[in-house]
Amino acid sequence: MFLQNQWYVAAWDHEIGYDPVSRTICGIPVMLYRRMDGTIAAMRDACPHRLLPLSMGMREGDNIRCRYHGLLLDSHGQAVEMPMRGDDVNQSVHCPTLTAVERFRLVWVWIGDANQADESALPDYWMCEEPGWVFDGGLYHVKCDYRLMIDNLMDLTHETYVHPESIGQSELLEAPIETRTEADRVIVRRWMANVEPPPAWRGPTGAGGRVDRWQICNFIPPASVLIDVGTVPAGSGPTLDDHPVRSFVVDFMTPETETTCWYFWGAARKAGDGDHRTGTDRTKTVQGRVFMQDVEVLEAQQKSILANPDMKLQAYNIDAGGVRSRLLLQRLIKAQRDGAKAEKTREAAKAH
Repeated sequence: MFLQNQWYVAAWDHEIGYDPVSRTICGIPVMLYRRMDGTIAAMRDACPHRLLPLSMGMREGDNIRCRYHGLLLDSHGQAVEMPMRGDDVNQSVHCPTLTAVERFRLVWVWIGDANQADESALPDYWMCEEPGWVFDGGLYHVKCDYRLMIDNLMDLTHETYVHPESIGQSELLEAPIETRTEADRVIVRRWMANVEPPPAWRGPTGAGGRVDRWQICNFIPPASVLIDVGTVPAGSGPTLDDHPVRSFVVDFMTPETETTCWYFWGAARKAGDGDHRTGTDRTKTVQGRVFMQDVEVLEAQQKSILANPDMKLQAYNIDAGGVRSRLLLQRLIKAQRDGAKAEKTREAAKAH
Protein backbone atom coordinates (compact mmCIF):
# COMPACT_ATOMS: atom_id res chain seq x y z
CA MET A 1 0.00 0.00 0.00
CA PHE A 2 3.07 2.28 0.06
CA LEU A 3 4.53 3.69 -3.13
CA GLN A 4 8.25 2.89 -3.35
CA ASN A 5 11.16 4.78 -4.89
CA GLN A 6 9.82 8.03 -3.53
CA TRP A 7 10.85 10.80 -1.18
CA TYR A 8 8.97 10.88 2.12
CA VAL A 9 9.24 13.54 4.81
CA ALA A 10 11.03 12.09 7.85
CA ALA A 11 11.30 15.15 10.10
CA TRP A 12 11.41 18.91 10.40
CA ASP A 13 15.00 20.06 10.03
CA HIS A 14 15.08 21.33 13.64
CA GLU A 15 14.13 17.88 14.96
CA ILE A 16 17.39 16.28 13.88
CA GLY A 17 20.46 17.11 15.94
CA TYR A 18 23.34 15.28 17.58
CA ASP A 19 21.17 12.71 19.41
CA PRO A 20 19.63 9.92 17.30
CA VAL A 21 15.94 10.18 16.35
CA SER A 22 13.88 7.09 15.54
CA ARG A 23 11.01 7.24 13.05
CA THR A 24 9.22 4.42 11.23
CA ILE A 25 8.47 5.26 7.59
CA CYS A 26 6.46 2.95 5.32
CA GLY A 27 7.00 0.17 7.85
CA ILE A 28 10.79 0.69 7.93
CA PRO A 29 12.42 1.71 11.25
CA VAL A 30 14.81 4.57 10.47
CA MET A 31 17.38 6.31 12.68
CA LEU A 32 18.53 9.83 11.84
CA TYR A 33 21.16 12.14 13.32
CA ARG A 34 23.47 14.94 12.24
CA ARG A 35 27.12 14.34 11.58
CA MET A 36 29.57 16.83 13.01
CA ASP A 37 29.54 18.72 9.70
CA GLY A 38 25.75 19.13 9.92
CA THR A 39 24.79 16.62 7.21
CA ILE A 40 22.16 13.96 7.89
CA ALA A 41 22.97 10.31 8.55
CA ALA A 42 20.08 7.88 8.01
CA MET A 43 20.13 4.13 8.50
CA ARG A 44 17.95 1.25 9.57
CA ASP A 45 17.18 1.53 13.25
CA ALA A 46 18.47 -1.96 14.02
CA CYS A 47 21.96 -3.02 15.03
CA PRO A 48 23.17 -5.68 12.56
CA HIS A 49 24.36 -7.77 15.53
CA ARG A 50 21.28 -8.48 17.69
CA LEU A 51 18.84 -5.93 16.16
CA LEU A 52 18.54 -3.65 19.17
CA PRO A 53 17.41 -0.23 17.91
CA LEU A 54 20.50 1.81 17.16
CA SER A 55 18.62 4.93 18.24
CA MET A 56 19.13 3.66 21.80
CA GLY A 57 22.89 3.79 21.23
CA MET A 58 25.58 6.31 22.07
CA ARG A 59 27.12 8.84 19.70
CA GLU A 60 30.90 8.91 19.45
CA GLY A 61 31.75 11.68 17.03
CA ASP A 62 30.10 10.74 13.76
CA ASN A 63 29.81 7.09 14.87
CA ILE A 64 27.07 5.28 16.78
CA ARG A 65 27.79 2.57 19.34
CA CYS A 66 25.12 -0.05 20.03
CA ARG A 67 23.97 0.03 23.63
CA TYR A 68 23.71 -3.77 23.87
CA HIS A 69 27.16 -5.19 23.06
CA GLY A 70 29.02 -2.09 21.89
CA LEU A 71 29.34 -2.69 18.13
CA LEU A 72 30.55 0.62 16.67
CA LEU A 73 29.27 1.75 13.27
CA ASP A 74 30.22 4.79 11.25
CA SER A 75 27.60 7.19 9.89
CA HIS A 76 27.39 5.14 6.69
CA GLY A 77 26.51 1.96 8.59
CA GLN A 78 29.93 0.31 8.29
CA ALA A 79 31.39 -1.51 11.31
CA VAL A 80 34.53 0.18 12.63
CA GLU A 81 34.92 -1.69 15.93
CA MET A 82 33.70 -5.14 16.98
CA PRO A 83 32.21 -5.89 20.43
CA MET A 84 35.40 -7.74 21.39
CA ARG A 85 37.97 -5.00 21.04
CA GLY A 86 40.74 -7.39 20.05
CA ASP A 87 38.79 -8.83 17.10
CA ASP A 88 39.55 -7.67 13.59
CA VAL A 89 36.74 -5.59 12.09
CA ASN A 90 34.50 -7.78 9.97
CA GLN A 91 34.06 -5.71 6.80
CA SER A 92 30.84 -7.55 5.96
CA VAL A 93 29.11 -6.12 9.04
CA HIS A 94 27.01 -3.26 7.78
CA CYS A 95 23.73 -1.60 8.64
CA PRO A 96 21.55 -0.64 5.65
CA THR A 97 21.49 3.11 5.06
CA LEU A 98 19.01 5.43 3.38
CA THR A 99 19.55 8.51 1.27
CA ALA A 100 18.49 11.67 3.11
CA VAL A 101 18.33 15.28 1.92
CA GLU A 102 17.25 18.59 3.44
CA ARG A 103 14.95 20.86 1.51
CA PHE A 104 12.09 23.23 2.29
CA ARG A 105 13.00 23.12 6.03
CA LEU A 106 12.28 19.39 6.04
CA VAL A 107 14.36 16.21 6.09
CA TRP A 108 13.41 13.74 3.36
CA VAL A 109 14.39 10.08 3.00
CA TRP A 110 14.26 7.94 -0.11
CA ILE A 111 12.19 4.79 0.41
CA GLY A 112 13.06 2.12 -2.17
CA ASP A 113 16.05 1.34 -4.34
CA ALA A 114 18.87 3.63 -3.16
CA ASN A 115 20.40 3.55 -6.64
CA GLN A 116 17.33 5.36 -7.96
CA ALA A 117 17.40 8.16 -5.39
CA ASP A 118 17.13 11.43 -7.32
CA GLU A 119 17.03 14.77 -5.54
CA SER A 120 15.49 16.39 -8.62
CA ALA A 121 12.41 14.21 -8.03
CA LEU A 122 11.54 16.13 -4.85
CA PRO A 123 8.17 17.90 -5.18
CA ASP A 124 8.54 21.63 -5.75
CA TYR A 125 7.42 23.32 -2.55
CA TRP A 126 9.08 26.60 -3.55
CA MET A 127 6.91 28.68 -1.23
CA CYS A 128 8.53 27.05 1.81
CA GLU A 129 11.91 28.66 1.10
CA GLU A 130 11.11 31.53 -1.27
CA PRO A 131 12.56 34.93 -0.26
CA GLY A 132 9.74 37.13 0.99
CA TRP A 133 7.69 34.16 2.21
CA VAL A 134 7.49 32.68 5.72
CA PHE A 135 6.83 29.03 6.51
CA ASP A 136 6.28 27.18 9.76
CA GLY A 137 4.19 24.36 11.15
CA GLY A 138 4.09 21.32 13.36
CA LEU A 139 3.91 17.54 13.56
CA TYR A 140 1.23 15.15 14.80
CA HIS A 141 1.46 11.39 15.12
CA VAL A 142 -1.93 10.19 13.90
CA LYS A 143 -3.42 6.76 14.48
CA CYS A 144 -5.01 6.38 11.07
CA ASP A 145 -4.27 5.18 7.55
CA TYR A 146 -2.45 8.05 5.80
CA ARG A 147 -4.96 7.84 2.95
CA LEU A 148 -7.75 8.92 5.32
CA MET A 149 -5.78 12.10 5.92
CA ILE A 150 -5.47 12.63 2.15
CA ASP A 151 -9.25 12.07 1.80
CA ASN A 152 -9.80 14.70 4.48
CA LEU A 153 -7.63 17.34 2.84
CA MET A 154 -9.02 16.74 -0.65
CA ASP A 155 -12.61 17.20 0.58
CA LEU A 156 -12.85 20.48 2.46
CA THR A 157 -16.63 20.38 2.82
CA HIS A 158 -15.93 18.78 6.19
CA GLU A 159 -14.80 22.19 7.45
CA THR A 160 -18.45 23.22 7.88
CA TYR A 161 -18.99 20.70 10.66
CA VAL A 162 -15.50 19.88 11.98
CA HIS A 163 -14.18 23.47 12.13
CA PRO A 164 -17.24 25.77 12.42
CA GLU A 165 -15.55 28.20 14.79
CA SER A 166 -12.50 28.81 12.57
CA ILE A 167 -12.52 28.00 8.84
CA GLY A 168 -15.93 26.38 8.32
CA GLN A 169 -18.99 27.95 6.73
CA SER A 170 -22.21 26.74 5.11
CA GLU A 171 -21.20 28.04 1.65
CA LEU A 172 -18.70 25.16 1.46
CA LEU A 173 -21.69 22.90 0.94
CA GLU A 174 -23.19 25.16 -1.71
CA ALA A 175 -20.33 26.19 -3.98
CA PRO A 176 -19.67 23.77 -6.87
CA ILE A 177 -16.32 22.01 -7.00
CA GLU A 178 -14.17 21.12 -10.00
CA THR A 179 -12.04 17.97 -9.87
CA ARG A 180 -9.50 16.79 -12.40
CA THR A 181 -6.61 14.33 -12.59
CA GLU A 182 -3.34 15.24 -14.25
CA ALA A 183 -0.32 13.02 -14.87
CA ASP A 184 1.30 13.76 -11.51
CA ARG A 185 -1.49 15.08 -9.31
CA VAL A 186 -5.19 15.47 -8.53
CA ILE A 187 -6.68 18.96 -8.28
CA VAL A 188 -9.90 20.09 -6.58
CA ARG A 189 -11.02 23.72 -7.00
CA ARG A 190 -13.74 25.71 -5.25
CA TRP A 191 -14.70 29.41 -5.58
CA MET A 192 -17.12 31.02 -3.11
CA ALA A 193 -18.25 34.44 -4.31
CA ASN A 194 -19.59 37.24 -2.10
CA VAL A 195 -19.66 35.37 1.21
CA GLU A 196 -19.03 36.33 4.80
CA PRO A 197 -15.47 35.31 5.69
CA PRO A 198 -15.13 32.44 8.16
CA PRO A 199 -13.93 33.46 11.65
CA ALA A 200 -10.25 32.67 11.02
CA TRP A 201 -10.20 34.88 7.90
CA ARG A 202 -11.87 37.98 9.32
CA GLY A 203 -8.70 39.71 10.46
CA PRO A 204 -6.99 40.02 7.05
CA THR A 205 -10.16 41.15 5.24
CA GLY A 206 -11.62 43.61 7.73
CA ALA A 207 -14.57 43.11 10.07
CA GLY A 208 -17.89 42.72 8.32
CA GLY A 209 -16.57 42.85 4.76
CA ARG A 210 -17.88 40.22 2.38
CA VAL A 211 -15.27 38.32 0.37
CA ASP A 212 -14.60 36.03 -2.54
CA ARG A 213 -12.94 32.91 -1.15
CA TRP A 214 -11.04 30.16 -2.94
CA GLN A 215 -9.60 26.72 -2.18
CA ILE A 216 -7.41 24.80 -4.63
CA CYS A 217 -6.28 21.40 -3.32
CA ASN A 218 -3.41 19.54 -5.01
CA PHE A 219 -2.67 15.92 -4.12
CA ILE A 220 0.95 15.20 -5.07
CA PRO A 221 2.10 11.56 -4.79
CA PRO A 222 3.21 9.84 -2.78
CA ALA A 223 1.66 11.59 0.20
CA SER A 224 1.34 15.38 0.22
CA VAL A 225 -1.44 17.91 -0.27
CA LEU A 226 -0.79 21.55 -1.13
CA ILE A 227 -3.77 23.90 -0.76
CA ASP A 228 -3.84 27.39 -2.29
CA VAL A 229 -6.25 29.35 -0.06
CA GLY A 230 -7.27 32.94 0.34
CA THR A 231 -9.85 35.70 0.26
CA VAL A 232 -10.20 39.07 -1.45
CA PRO A 233 -12.88 41.75 -1.06
CA ALA A 234 -16.02 40.62 -2.87
CA GLY A 235 -16.17 41.70 -6.50
CA SER A 236 -12.66 43.16 -6.53
CA GLY A 237 -11.74 41.33 -9.73
CA PRO A 238 -9.72 38.17 -9.00
CA THR A 239 -11.02 34.83 -10.27
CA LEU A 240 -10.30 31.19 -9.57
CA ASP A 241 -7.88 31.15 -12.50
CA ASP A 242 -6.33 34.57 -11.82
CA HIS A 243 -5.96 35.49 -8.15
CA PRO A 244 -3.19 36.74 -5.87
CA VAL A 245 -1.41 33.77 -4.34
CA ARG A 246 -0.79 34.87 -0.77
CA SER A 247 -0.83 31.69 1.30
CA PHE A 248 -0.66 27.93 1.07
CA VAL A 249 -1.60 25.18 3.51
CA VAL A 250 1.21 22.60 3.28
CA ASP A 251 0.59 18.99 4.34
CA PHE A 252 2.78 15.87 4.27
CA MET A 253 1.32 12.53 5.37
CA THR A 254 4.19 10.09 5.87
CA PRO A 255 2.93 6.52 6.39
CA GLU A 256 4.27 4.79 9.49
CA THR A 257 2.22 1.58 9.38
CA GLU A 258 -1.01 0.59 7.67
CA THR A 259 -3.00 2.36 10.40
CA THR A 260 -0.67 5.14 11.63
CA CYS A 261 1.11 8.07 10.03
CA TRP A 262 3.23 11.15 10.67
CA TYR A 263 1.40 14.36 9.79
CA PHE A 264 3.66 17.33 9.01
CA TRP A 265 1.51 20.42 8.63
CA GLY A 266 2.20 24.08 8.09
CA ALA A 267 1.43 27.32 6.30
CA ALA A 268 3.50 29.29 3.82
CA ARG A 269 2.49 32.89 3.25
CA LYS A 270 3.79 36.08 1.77
CA ALA A 271 5.45 38.12 4.47
CA GLY A 272 3.77 41.43 5.14
CA ASP A 273 5.21 44.51 6.78
CA GLY A 274 5.89 44.52 10.50
CA ASP A 275 6.37 41.62 12.89
CA HIS A 276 6.52 38.45 10.77
CA ARG A 277 7.09 36.23 13.80
CA THR A 278 3.88 37.36 15.50
CA GLY A 279 1.82 36.65 12.41
CA THR A 280 3.51 33.30 11.85
CA ASP A 281 2.97 32.23 15.46
CA ARG A 282 -0.69 33.23 15.27
CA THR A 283 -1.18 31.23 12.06
CA LYS A 284 0.59 28.22 13.55
CA THR A 285 -1.58 28.31 16.67
CA VAL A 286 -4.80 28.46 14.67
CA GLN A 287 -3.64 25.70 12.34
CA GLY A 288 -2.60 23.50 15.22
CA ARG A 289 -6.07 23.70 16.75
CA VAL A 290 -7.80 23.09 13.43
CA PHE A 291 -5.69 20.05 12.54
CA MET A 292 -6.03 18.55 16.02
CA GLN A 293 -9.79 18.51 15.38
CA ASP A 294 -9.07 16.54 12.19
CA VAL A 295 -6.88 14.14 14.16
CA GLU A 296 -9.73 13.47 16.58
CA VAL A 297 -12.14 12.72 13.74
CA LEU A 298 -9.71 10.61 11.70
CA GLU A 299 -8.57 8.47 14.61
CA ALA A 300 -12.21 7.78 15.48
CA GLN A 301 -12.89 6.95 11.82
CA GLN A 302 -9.96 4.50 11.75
CA LYS A 303 -11.23 2.76 14.90
CA SER A 304 -14.67 2.49 13.34
CA ILE A 305 -13.27 1.04 10.11
CA LEU A 306 -11.47 -1.67 12.08
CA ALA A 307 -14.57 -2.32 14.20
CA ASN A 308 -16.84 -2.67 11.17
CA PRO A 309 -15.00 -4.95 8.71
CA ASP A 310 -18.27 -5.86 7.00
CA MET A 311 -18.87 -2.23 5.99
CA LYS A 312 -17.07 -0.25 3.27
CA LEU A 313 -16.33 3.41 2.78
CA GLN A 314 -18.86 5.06 0.47
CA ALA A 315 -18.05 7.82 -2.02
CA TYR A 316 -20.43 10.69 -2.82
CA ASN A 317 -19.92 13.67 -5.11
CA ILE A 318 -17.95 15.56 -2.45
CA ASP A 319 -15.44 12.69 -2.27
CA ALA A 320 -14.21 12.99 -5.87
CA GLY A 321 -10.83 14.47 -4.86
CA GLY A 322 -10.06 11.72 -2.38
CA VAL A 323 -11.30 8.97 -4.69
CA ARG A 324 -9.19 10.20 -7.59
CA SER A 325 -6.17 10.55 -5.32
CA ARG A 326 -6.51 6.92 -4.22
CA LEU A 327 -6.95 5.80 -7.82
CA LEU A 328 -3.80 7.67 -8.85
CA LEU A 329 -1.88 6.03 -6.01
CA GLN A 330 -3.23 2.61 -6.98
CA ARG A 331 -2.16 3.08 -10.58
CA LEU A 332 1.34 4.11 -9.57
CA ILE A 333 1.71 1.22 -7.11
CA LYS A 334 0.41 -1.27 -9.69
CA ALA A 335 2.81 0.06 -12.33
CA GLN A 336 5.66 -0.33 -9.86
CA ARG A 337 4.67 -3.90 -9.00
CA ASP A 338 4.25 -4.80 -12.68
CA GLY A 339 7.68 -3.37 -13.40
CA ALA A 340 9.23 -5.39 -10.56
CA LYS A 341 7.58 -8.60 -11.82
CA ALA A 342 8.80 -7.95 -15.35
CA GLU A 343 12.34 -7.42 -14.05
CA LYS A 344 12.24 -10.71 -12.15
CA THR A 345 11.01 -12.47 -15.28
CA ARG A 346 13.90 -11.02 -17.28
CA GLU A 347 16.42 -12.05 -14.63
CA ALA A 348 14.99 -15.58 -14.51
CA ALA A 349 15.21 -15.83 -18.30
CA LYS A 350 18.87 -14.77 -18.20
CA ALA A 351 19.61 -17.38 -15.53
CA HIS A 352 18.36 -20.11 -17.85
